[in-house]
Amino acid sequence: MKITIVGRQMNVYEEMKLLIEKKLAKFDKFFPSEGDATVTLSSKHNERNIEITINASGTLFRSEVRAESFRDALDGAISNIERQIRKNKTRLAKRLRENVFNPYPDEIYDDIEADEEEIIRTKTFSPKPMSAEEAILQMNLLGHQFFVFNDDATHATCVVYKRHDGGYGLLVPENE
Repeated sequence: MKITIVGRQMNVYEEMKLLIEKKLAKFDKFFPSEGDATVTLSSKHNERNIEITINASGTLFRSEVRAESFRDALDGAISNIERQIRKNKTRLAKRLRENVFNPYPDEIYDDIEADEEEIIRTKTFSPKPMSAEEAILQMNLLGHQFFVFNDDATHATCVVYKRHDGGYGLLVPENE
């Protein structure tokens, strides 16, 4: 697995890089060659933050953990991703073997200066054709509240979202 380590407004020491690579090596059995991991470290107000995103055959696993030390945050993020893999093991194994998804293109983040009531970050992406069930799986793996996708049957751009009652909703545009 290819690992990219980024420090936001900080330097990441070699010791920490080696620790991250060692901890992420346990995922090599799930994603032997096609996995790409991005680890972002940041520190703000005596709180350490680690964000890990793993892209394997278009399936994204993401975890963001805040703790008092980077080691604690790293352990928490690794256990979150392990839990995601265990929870969806059979569905993921099928998808990773059959390579159902095309790999996602690089997502582009444009940071804009934050002012009141202004957009502070813009994220662009290319929605992939998939079923609503696959979109729900991706949304849960990313830990998001909603997910935009192209319906593989109707080719319409749709949105799945998590409802407050624990269920899921699907937004489908009207055909005019």
